[in-house]
Amino acid sequence: MKDNPSFFAPRVAWVTALLVIFIFGFAIRLYDLTDLPLDFHPTRQLLSALKARGMYYQTLSAADIPAEQRAFAIQQWRFRASVEPEFFERIIAFTYKFTGEQVWIARIYSSLFWMIGAVFLFLLARDITSTDGALAATAFYLFSPYAILASRSFQPDPLMVMLIIIFLWAVYQWAQRPASYFYAILAGLFGGFAIFIKLVAAFFVIGGGVGALLGRGSLREALKQPQVYVMSLLGILPGAVYVLYGVFIAGYLGRQFGGRFIPALFLSPSYYLGWIGMLNLVIGGFVFMTALLGLFFLDREKRRFLLSLWAGYAFFGIYFNYHISSHDYYSLPLIPIVALSIAPLADWFFVQLAKIAVTRLMRFAVIGLLLLGSFMSLWSTRSQMKSVDYRPDAQMWAEIGEKIGDKNSVGLTQDYGSRLAYWGWKNISSWPTHGDLIYHNDLRGAHDGRDFEKQFEELALKKKLFLVTDFSDLALQPFLQEKLLEYPVFAKGNGYVIYDISQ
Repeated sequence: MKDNPSFFAPRVAWVTALLVIFIFGFAIRLYDLTDLPLDFHPTRQLLSALKARGMYYQTLSAADIPAEQRAFAIQQWRFRASVEPEFFERIIAFTYKFTGEQVWIARIYSSLFWMIGAVFLFLLARDITSTDGALAATAFYLFSPYAILASRSFQPDPLMVMLIIIFLWAVYQWAQRPASYFYAILAGLFGGFAIFIKLVAAFFVIGGGVGALLGRGSLREALKQPQVYVMSLLGILPGAVYVLYGVFIAGYLGRQFGGRFIPALFLSPSYYLGWIGMLNLVIGGFVFMTALLGLFFLDREKRRFLLSLWAGYAFFGIYFNYHISSHDYYSLPLIPIVALSIAPLADWFFVQLAKIAVTRLMRFAVIGLLLLGSFMSLWSTRSQMKSVDYRPDAQMWAEIGEKIGDKNSVGLTQDYGSRLAYWGWKNISSWPTHGDLIYHNDLRGAHDGRDFEKQFEELALKKKLFLVTDFSDLALQPFLQEKLLEYPVFAKGNGYVIYDISQ
């Protein structure tokens, strides 16, 4: 930690500032807590929600829940794709035993994971820069609008990010303390757990580990230390066991690895523009530039550590080239990296500010401006969260479920029928979205009217009903739109139309 004059001095000042950051950071994540999990990537959130409900219903008896609902919930859990271990879902299912099925419980857990990550991010940023820089890094990590929405979602990513941050803190402590088996084991355990929760964490764990080794000097000399192999073994083992089980024993995992790396995308401008678009959404162009500039304010060893983290993200984006350019939450682990990169520039800024704001009144004015800016950012995010109330959707999907009954159906709906499965207790076949057609056809071959007729015959004509709730996507599929007009309307309501295609 640097000996520069601190703006947030004495100790009580920065402790108070940190408490304010944490209180507001946690409070905003609990706002609108009980709304439905449709505010952020609902397809992914509902996947976890359906799995957690199935696990919970499996523990219930016939006296607790109708046998038909219990069987349906368990079936939905077991037949849906599994890429990551169902660790988070099992935590939620266990909690349901005490709270009942309240899907918003997951928001509390995810928010807590993100807050725990903030603690270790502050400690790591303070070691790299100073208390002032660490406060700025923590504020960005907690107040970033995208991070607020993403960090309370029902998916394993907030937990993964927390584990990555704790690993980075531990491996950095190890790099500062030669021959420390304690921090080596700690880093290996948390790095391995992060990779186990979500295999993509390996890019960031390896990046952090290489950065820590480079920070100690020669890579060749560092590799002679036995602690490196202890960390590596602990880091590799959990994820390797899961992959071996999922691929060679259970057999469900191998097919999930396809379609993530598409070499043709490297020749397509949409890949690079899409990645830039995701960075703009997750980080913002100005913050992205500021974070990269912050690297120039570090000494060589610390710059190597952060550059290795950036390199890990870059290799991650190159390998998962389709998802990095189309799925914004794939860049979620970049948020703590950006926060750490902002810290040295913020440290320099507060040092200069401390030299200028020499009176108590000037310091109060600066603190007031910082609070005002933070409040405005949080209020904007709060307004965004308040602007849409998803609670009425549950009734609509329950109504659709009653209309469909036991009729075999296909549908163009949001989230591949997950909303109907969760609130309507019905399972339907999913008609591909416009995005699916682009992915499967434009990237792999042409798609024309003849392909559509064959697809409609295979997916729809064996069904009795065709449900449409995603009208914006229907407008992008003119062949389907025209085809459905040939059939009578079976039922219609606010937000849905059901066509009778049995005739």
